[in-house]
Amino acid sequence: MIGVPHVERFVIRGGNKLHGEIKISGAKNAVLGIMPAAILADGPCRIENIPDISDVRMMIKILRHIGAEVETPEEGVVVIDGKNVNANENIPDKMTRKLRASYYLLGALLGRYGNASVSMPGGCYFGERPIDQHIKGFEALGATVSTESAVVVATADELMGSSVYMDVVSVGATINVMLAAVRAKGLTVIENAAREPHIVDLANFLNSMGADVRGAGTDVIKIRGTANMHGCTYSIIPDQIEAGTYMVAAAAVGGDVIIQDVIPKHLESITTKLEECGVTVIEGDESIRVVSNIERPNACRVKTRPHPGFPTDMQPQMAVLLTTCKGTSHVVESVWDNRFKYTQQLKRMGANIIVDGKTAIITGVDNLNGAPVEADDLRAGAAMVIAGMMAKGTTTVTNVNLIDRGYEKIVEKLSAVGVDIVREVFDEE
Repeated sequence: MIGVPHVERFVIRGGNKLHGEIKISGAKNAVLGIMPAAILADGPCRIENIPDISDVRMMIKILRHIGAEVETPEEGVVVIDGKNVNANENIPDKMTRKLRASYYLLGALLGRYGNASVSMPGGCYFGERPIDQHIKGFEALGATVSTESAVVVATADELMGSSVYMDVVSVGATINVMLAAVRAKGLTVIENAAREPHIVDLANFLNSMGADVRGAGTDVIKIRGTANMHGCTYSIIPDQIEAGTYMVAAAAVGGDVIIQDVIPKHLESITTKLEECGVTVIEGDESIRVVSNIERPNACRVKTRPHPGFPTDMQPQMAVLLTTCKGTSHVVESVWDNRFKYTQQLKRMGANIIVDGKTAIITGVDNLNGAPVEADDLRAGAAMVIAGMMAKGTTTVTNVNLIDRGYEKIVEKLSAVGVDIVREVFDEE
């Protein structure tokens, strides 16, 4: 039909147990902070273990838009040289609205050039996500920040190290202040800092370029500014959330899966909850094995918290597992205000869920039933895929472009361990 756009969906026939191995890609949340950080260097940076996801492709477009030279010499590798970056080039709304991590260019451009102009970012929506903590941090370093027609403009004649206290734990604000502070004069101390693994990965990358960042992974990060930073070669850590998603998938549908190329310590909060549900989790040096042969897992209570607590980005996936557990489970969302929208999709599949404010009360049912559902956001989309794997019959998942933002080759990886899943193009009328 003329004029009807072609879009993609996943078609999943549920009921298959999983067997085999899944290799985890580089961490989405790490690479989206590290790629902008590369423009802080005075030479090219070679970044390895880059996941092939749409968010990375958009970040490459944004970096090229402001003049950075970005090459992809081989699969999983990006080389970034920021020598020709134009800090006065506004990053347009049509780019930033597709990628929330675009706001990391504020910290990187401010740190390197003393000037940044970025349209307000977009990405998944599940509650208000203001950037007041970012602005507070920039201003503490001596920058002047204003918002003009939804464009954030930050300028500074000279950035000076300072004490920055985060009123709330914010991964994004912690990263942005780190990016600005590494080339400021003097010592910057970030208190109540986020402690996520990708914060540590960014610190390690910055230090590989000659920065002096200490304390990443704790709630106090100390940064002594340096005038010059050089290029480097660096490999991204494995994706904690991708690994957790496949761990929960194996637990939910049963089987025996080895998840390769992971850092087990990053997954401890997820492992703990799966073990509470009666699932066997075996840690290797760089692998996790999930074995689940029980008919229905046990109910449990989950509360999301900043790292090292249970990740909010794993909340939808875990909730899907709990839909068929024995008994009643409670899922408490303490990070975002509105992250239970996806439960309406699960109800269409027969789930028994009552949402009361920031708590979802889930009473386990015998089974889910296949149905047409859609991805409300990136992680909710992954949850719908798991639901389809669990369900009797056929499930179609639309809005899969949201899932592609954070999962590399998800259809291929799941197919390799026995999931009956295909990606197909259809006409959206």
